[in-house]
Amino acid sequence: MEKVTLTIDNVKVEVPREYTILEAAREIGIDIPTLCYLKDINEIGACRMCLVEIEGARNLQASCVHPVSEGMVIKTNTKKVREARKSNLELILSNHNRDCLACFRNGNCELQTLAEDLNVKNVEFEGEMKEKTIDDLSHSIVRDPNKCILCGRCVAVCSKVQGIGVLSFTNRGIDTEVAPAFDKSMADAPCIYCGQCINVCPVAALREKTDIERVWDAIEDSNKHVLVQTAPAVRAALGEEFGLPIGTRVTGKMVSALKRLGFDKVFDTNFAADLTIMEEGHELLDRIQNGGKLPMITSCSPGWIRYCEFYYPELLENLSSCKSPHQMMGAILKSYYAEINNIDPKDIFVVSIMPCTSKKTESSREEMQVNGLKDVDAVLTTRELGKMIKEARIEFNKLEDGTFDEFFGDYSGAGVIFGATGGVMEAAIRTVADVLAGEDLEEIEYNNVRGIENIKEAEVKIGDKTIKVAVVHGTGAASKLLDLVKEGKADYHFIEVMGCSGGCVTGGGQPQVPAKVREEIDIRVERAKALYEEDKLMTVRKSHKNESIQKLYSEFLGKPNGHKAHELLHTHYHKREVYPIEAACSCE
Repeated sequence: MEKVTLTIDNVKVEVPREYTILEAAREIGIDIPTLCYLKDINEIGACRMCLVEIEGARNLQASCVHPVSEGMVIKTNTKKVREARKSNLELILSNHNRDCLACFRNGNCELQTLAEDLNVKNVEFEGEMKEKTIDDLSHSIVRDPNKCILCGRCVAVCSKVQGIGVLSFTNRGIDTEVAPAFDKSMADAPCIYCGQCINVCPVAALREKTDIERVWDAIEDSNKHVLVQTAPAVRAALGEEFGLPIGTRVTGKMVSALKRLGFDKVFDTNFAADLTIMEEGHELLDRIQNGGKLPMITSCSPGWIRYCEFYYPELLENLSSCKSPHQMMGAILKSYYAEINNIDPKDIFVVSIMPCTSKKTESSREEMQVNGLKDVDAVLTTRELGKMIKEARIEFNKLEDGTFDEFFGDYSGAGVIFGATGGVMEAAIRTVADVLAGEDLEEIEYNNVRGIENIKEAEVKIGDKTIKVAVVHGTGAASKLLDLVKEGKADYHFIEVMGCSGGCVTGGGQPQVPAKVREEIDIRVERAKALYEEDKLMTVRKSHKNESIQKLYSEFLGKPNGHKAHELLHTHYHKREVYPIEAACSCE
């Protein structure tokens, strides 16, 4: 690798020739500020916060896009640089809604932090403060153009990472906005609601649609029996809302906090993850043994489901008919749980704590109800749970470890790893392998499907059968694999698709991490470690070995993929038009 030597703030540094000045500076601990920059995703120099002075250059240069060269001499902290950065920041703030105290991102806003770091106390420029319409019509995502600083991060991640391109710059000049095409609401756009745009937004221009007050009201309602369930990935990230290191596992503290908030019972979606494996695993076996549609593709990621409905409807038959785990849990709580506790299902209010913004829309689908009752009544993100805990003045880090309530809080290690890419596949293989082999196999860790490589393939040999599987995460990467499936060039039995890169651990509802921290730490890896750690601690590590799951089948459901299971736990999906013809502009 060819290298060059340059001097930054009187410090010589040798870096690869393909580096930018920003990358070179960070190599030696010089923190040049940025707002629009996302490494390898959004490198456009739009915000002008990363300006530096280069010896011999007439003007200040944006360090995030300026390549290094041999002998270059750079200053990052001259008066000229500091004043230019402050002026540019004041210009950004001049037409920004600065109602910080009432803002969803107050205390966790990159713009707010930068204003503090650069000592911006007054905004000398006063821009034209047009009050723009807030788009809050979708179940999942709120778009507030009054907060938008036009950094382009959301546009880039939607297009380059997710491969969708729902968001783009519209209009011109002072009227420029980031919005869907045809002036559509997020509710009407072909958006999968993955929330990756929220995760990279430095301000509160994009956020989840909150259900906090509705959940508080349910808890206060003496006529409601309020049950809460937590997804596996939540325990790997919730601690970050309280200052704990990324990837800290806080299962016990999370349970204690939920009980203090006033929920009648605290259950674990891991129980339903085990249930999903029972249904999905036997569905796969049935397809393999009886000539069903292959490859079968997982259906637990609602972002992926919407992506399939919009962009790959020809593969809808390949989808597993299983509902996602939290929807299965809701259906069981309003049937079996209601029955054994003599509670009218209409009086049960099910709350799901999810790492995913798309789960909010999923819970509102007509397909996700039984006998006219929604499986899940409200979905809160990990961030929203953090806000509720803070609002209740609970000192999270001082809590003792609590335990989930029995039966529906019982789970295996296989259920835990659902939150990481490859986890659903590994959990399924653990059960399918035992069923095919007719014995309790000792080999249960399938490392070939673990990790953050975009597409992972594996062959699992069980007796005289070889099961070919693939794992892909992030819809941008998934499209490459799905194209092969469409063309008949992918010879797999089973494919796991997750809508977000890294799986649920980096879902759109997880704690927001500043862009610079994302460069230093791969949050996908750190949060996944917490789940695999919990898996190893479990006595039972296979879904079909969960005794509470066994009891559920023997007392209520009958057999996996049986009639009753299909009534409660399975569903169907349908093709969606990307932009219906009436959405297009008319030309004469």
